[in-house]
Amino acid sequence: MSAERELQSLLERARACTHCAEVLPLGPRPVIRGSTSARLMIISQAPGTRVHETGLSFNDPSGDRLRDWLGVDRETFYDESRIAIMPMGFCYPGRDPRGGDRPPRPECAPLWHPALRPAFTGVELTLLVGSYALRRYLPGRRGTMTETVAAWRDLLPETLPLPHPSWRNTAWIRRNPWFEAELLPVLRRRVAELV
Repeated sequence: MSAERELQSLLERARACTHCAEVLPLGPRPVIRGSTSARLMIISQAPGTRVHETGLSFNDPSGDRLRDWLGVDRETFYDESRIAIMPMGFCYPGRDPRGGDRPPRPECAPLWHPALRPAFTGVELTLLVGSYALRRYLPGRRGTMTETVAAWRDLLPETLPLPHPSWRNTAWIRRNPWFEAELLPVLRRRVAELV
């Protein structure tokens, strides 16, 4: 079986997953995309309600901000042959009573990532977006999300840590001007090379 056929078979199984159905407030609708030719992978948090409704990753204001950070338009961003998107939780986890969405379901990444991540054979750069992705994929790193993102140069050229592009992080971006001044230009150059 070809690598692409094997990946697509895994994606079909992941998209049909109902493992957490009984605890998902809107039911299962796994959202994941990509192909073996994708050279950029985005490992993010979990779909929000709009993404759950449309089945399209980052189809919300956070996605607009992320596309701006990457320097790509919607057409490029949603071209699965260029960019793969694999959240820590594939389904919408529900609202947190304190505000925002609940964390990604803890079962999802251990269940699916070990098989899926290596099947994206063309990936040259992985963006770890948000604290859940950072904790899973950089387990030896200690410290805050800010400290991890601030050490971005240590992780290149294969990995780049990012905060979540939620508008809730606008204050964080203002407090950390190096993010826009130093990290984003490097991110945009690297993305332009890959996609």
